[in-house]
Amino acid sequence: MRDLIVKLVHLLLRLFFRRVEITGLEHVPEHGGGILVSWHPNGMIDPALIFETFPRDVVFGARHGLFKIPVLGAILRATDTVPIYRAQDMKGTSEKARDEANQKSLDALSDAIVEGKFSALFPEGVSHDAPHLMELKTGVARFYYRARQRKAPDDPEPVVIPVGLHYDEKRIFRSNVLVAFHAPIELPGELAITPPEDEEREARRERYRAFTDEVERVLRETVHCTETWEVHHLMHRARKLLRAERAAQAGSHLEAPTMEERTRAFARIWAGYYARLETHPEEVEALKARIAEYDADMRALEIQDHELDQPPNIVNVWLGILLGLQAILVYLFFPPIMLVGSIVNLPPAGLLWLLTKWASKTEKDEASIKVLAGAVLFPLFWLAAAILAGWGHSVLHEMYPSIPDTFITAGVVTFLLALAGGAISLRYLRLARETARAIRVRLTRERRRLTIARLRVDRSELFEALTAIGAGLDLPGQVMPDGTIGPTIVPPEPV
Repeated sequence: MRDLIVKLVHLLLRLFFRRVEITGLEHVPEHGGGILVSWHPNGMIDPALIFETFPRDVVFGARHGLFKIPVLGAILRATDTVPIYRAQDMKGTSEKARDEANQKSLDALSDAIVEGKFSALFPEGVSHDAPHLMELKTGVARFYYRARQRKAPDDPEPVVIPVGLHYDEKRIFRSNVLVAFHAPIELPGELAITPPEDEEREARRERYRAFTDEVERVLRETVHCTETWEVHHLMHRARKLLRAERAAQAGSHLEAPTMEERTRAFARIWAGYYARLETHPEEVEALKARIAEYDADMRALEIQDHELDQPPNIVNVWLGILLGLQAILVYLFFPPIMLVGSIVNLPPAGLLWLLTKWASKTEKDEASIKVLAGAVLFPLFWLAAAILAGWGHSVLHEMYPSIPDTFITAGVVTFLLALAGGAISLRYLRLARETARAIRVRLTRERRRLTIARLRVDRSELFEALTAIGAGLDLPGQVMPDGTIGPTIVPPEPV
């Protein structure tokens, strides 16, 4: 059952996301257990990604109320998930009963680590849509030290591996995601100990808080937290203009960046921003204002930074044909197929929308519900449409014998049209926008040459300003000759 669930999760994630990238597997030790810690921006999608991409056995802890949900409860039990009994979920019981239930859950997870497995925890305790961390609970600290107390003296010490979950558009179907496993946290000496079980309560609480603060510091760097979404967006604009200007100066034509490269480049901007915010706050604020003006102009023109240097690619790479043929396909050939797909897929899409609104308490739960419910609803409606089409074809054959009796063929064709029509519909709006945008950008360049020229100058000046303010900082990653950002090169240790 567990193997089946792993394969099903793999399939669903690869259907929901266009690309799932994984980095940092070299940081995972071959032996011994540990804890995976991450922030929690996307509901059940977050643990599913860790569960499917981590190369070793992962045991999760989940709120015990989730085990009562029919399908989800069966999945949790099949994957050896441990029920977590939180105090706020057991208000009708005594304090002693709550403590005993919580300790039982803690010991079960700790024993899994002692056996050489990993457990994934989200110390914020709740999924959210903020660009920064919520307040971290001390559960990871309690868990870590309990595992150290229950292991044998010769067993390896448990490790704590931070995990970065980076989504480009977390609620949008067919977006991209990067799962980055980082090096285990190096705890200071006063925290890397095995405390006695009869330790004084106050000393234990102080160490839990210090441990949690260290995890929070590392996670903040791992996920590149920002105080507002506005700052987050301006950092991405800075990342894109730097990449485009480097490529222009190097005379190179770059493909769209992978999530790994995007995250590396964003990490450089993030590290430089917060370092200089402490030493040069006025210069940083002035530079933010300039980037915001540049961003507003680029948004008004609806073009990207690299399109300032060259006309849009009139040959869409996805289709590999000329823009004219692409327009015929997009605007003439696809709509009839989409019509069939819409007739079949609109009812389950409506049901899925209602189910999502009813079942998701917050926006961060939407992707989880869409993946689980959509995997069931849409195939059922495709199958139903195929059966109805076959039955209707048989009725027509009886009425008009000249029509071939092809019940199965009619059903299969209808099923495939419903599938293809739905897939094209998901891609169509984006594809139609790309086609229209390729034409519009080219016309924009002809009509607004002066504006384009000014923005090219602005981009160059911002590039120089960003480079100057970041001079002397030890930033992650390295700038490659073509303008991309490669991994940080760690110099060999001296012999």
